[in-house]
Amino acid sequence: MTHSDMIKGVEYRTEDVEKDIASVSSGGAFRLFVCITLPGIDGEVADFFAAQGHSVGAPVEIDEATDRRLRWMIHKRVLVVMVVTYFAQTLDKGTLNFASIMGIIEDTHLVGQQYSWLTTCVYLAILIWEFPTNRLIQRLPIGKYLAFCIACWGIVLACTAACHNFTGLVIVRTLLGVFECVCQPAFVFLSTMWYKREEQALVIGAFYSMNGLQQCVGGLIAYGVAHFESPHIKNWQFLFTVLGVLTFLWGLFVAYWLPDSPMRATCFSPEDRVLMAERVRENETGIQNKEFKWYQVREAMTDPTVIGVTVVSFTNGLPPGGLGAFSNIIITAFGYTRLQTYLLAIAQGAIIMAFLFSGAWLSKRYNQKILLAIIYSIPSVVGTIVFLTVPTRHDTKVGLLISFYLTMAFSAVAVLNLAVMSNNVAGRTKQVVASTLVFIAWAVGNAIGPQVFRADDGPRYVKAFVAHIVVYAVQIAVLFFLRVHLMRMNALKRRAARPQGEHVAHSHAFDDLTDRENPDFRYTY
Repeated sequence: MTHSDMIKGVEYRTEDVEKDIASVSSGGAFRLFVCITLPGIDGEVADFFAAQGHSVGAPVEIDEATDRRLRWMIHKRVLVVMVVTYFAQTLDKGTLNFASIMGIIEDTHLVGQQYSWLTTCVYLAILIWEFPTNRLIQRLPIGKYLAFCIACWGIVLACTAACHNFTGLVIVRTLLGVFECVCQPAFVFLSTMWYKREEQALVIGAFYSMNGLQQCVGGLIAYGVAHFESPHIKNWQFLFTVLGVLTFLWGLFVAYWLPDSPMRATCFSPEDRVLMAERVRENETGIQNKEFKWYQVREAMTDPTVIGVTVVSFTNGLPPGGLGAFSNIIITAFGYTRLQTYLLAIAQGAIIMAFLFSGAWLSKRYNQKILLAIIYSIPSVVGTIVFLTVPTRHDTKVGLLISFYLTMAFSAVAVLNLAVMSNNVAGRTKQVVASTLVFIAWAVGNAIGPQVFRADDGPRYVKAFVAHIVVYAVQIAVLFFLRVHLMRMNALKRRAARPQGEHVAHSHAFDDLTDRENPDFRYTY
């Protein structure tokens, strides 16, 4: 009989477990205790360790050379897939922005706010499908589910070329949102499954930086396609068709290349698979657990950390939602030609990548995510204020362009916020709920973003940028609150552990305990 069979043979209900989580007595003493008859270890994880003759509760020391070797093996199989897939997603999603000055608006007879709705409907689809896709990520083999979604959105993207009116475009754009919304939650889950806490900001930054590379490569592709002329197909139709086919082929490759988990990674030796699982033990967030636990849902919904990162996700999602759809229109309004605008997108992409990688690297170097997120909010505020106060003239267009580029600093805040979530939320069901809330908030922000850019307010869109100033102010205030809250939670954890000493044994790493339940868990900020 396997370990998981013995676990399944014991009848117990998580809801009936007596617990008092993170309560503070009148005297200020912090009490943290959980009485659980049997740890909630995932059956596949337990069977895997048992089959290798390894105890789930016994940490294994990994020397630096071995750790480096394992990390590069994981990069090749996991990080490469995340980076290329996210590049494909951002390029596919940004294709509409390039098509906007290729004639798609005129060819499909869009009027008023219809163009804005083509971006908004993508995020409305994400809003509706975010929880189901997070639940499917928890239940299904993640590599196969991700590959299926990639192939499907490639097909949908190619079908955009066949659309001739607003209705057809809304349908394909909505389906694009349904299939693309798997990426970010899946990648955050893969980051916690394969990478250490201190590595996660750089990993998230690596795939998030594709927002910038997409601007560089997308600008070059659009520049080339803009010269394409054919009596049978428009250049924007050619662009959607080619990118759709390439994305579909990439989805097929991902199905073959990406392991579903360390336990199922038959491309590695059994010994290396055990060590890869051991690498993430100190995260205290586990590898996987397919059981949906309602008490973790309740904890997530009332956790100030989850609420905080959710609000930041919204405030950080609203500006790029509009800027992503209108950036080329805004830059063209400065007095640049269409082809110059395509080429300027390369500089914009390079600036985004610089913000992303510097934020992720500084986070790893100084272990200060929230403080850096506050600092990286400032350039967006400065750039927006300059953009609002300086008039459009021939002698100011360079300065306005630079101020516009400064607003791209929001991308670094997005990476740091996701790292705060992945580092500080434990318990697989709690992670599912937190991830759902964060990406729903991101989708709502992105859905509202294009709508604050009103057609009658163009081409400078002053009202939209005033709204951006407001959300930046809210963002900075919430980030301050998050830092203070997490510092306090760590102080309470240390106080609770004082009788036994501060030594952390990491014996509960795979027990699917929440961050509040697990006495070994420590928050990072």
